[in-house]
This record gives sequence, structure tokens and C-alpha cells, in this order.
Amino acid sequence: MSDVVPEVTTWLAAFAAELGQPAPTDAEIEALLALAGVAAHASARQAAPIACWLSAKADIAPADALAAARRLA
Repeated sequence: MSDVVPEVTTWLAAFAAELGQPAPTDAEIEALLALAGVAAHASARQAAPIACWLSAKADIAPADALAAARRLA
């Protein structure tokens, strides 16, 4: 992954385990970060975490959620 430090993937893996879920893949992390970026730039930075939450709640793959967000940007 481009600029994601190892501490991020380590923490996400531990958090995923705590939630009883598999850890996100590198591709999922990249798509979620891109989704957060699109949401923040198309609206305001507060939209970033909520957009990621909405995609998860809707059970939409990160890459598909990113594509949807790009259509709105």
C-alpha cells in the first residue's frame, strides 16, 4: 500500500478480530481511504467516516462505494 504505515494495518487487524470480522485487504483499505478522500473533498471532512460507515452498513464493497462516491463528486 502506498502511504499506509504498518501500525494502521496492525491496529485494523486487531480491531477486526475484536469485532469478529476478517481484517480488510490492502485493496479494501486503499478503496476506503480513497472513498474517505472523495467524501471529504466533495463535501466536508466530517463526511469521510460517515461515508465509510454507510457503505459498510449497506454491505457495499469498498470499491463499489468509491465508484458511487465518484459519481457524486
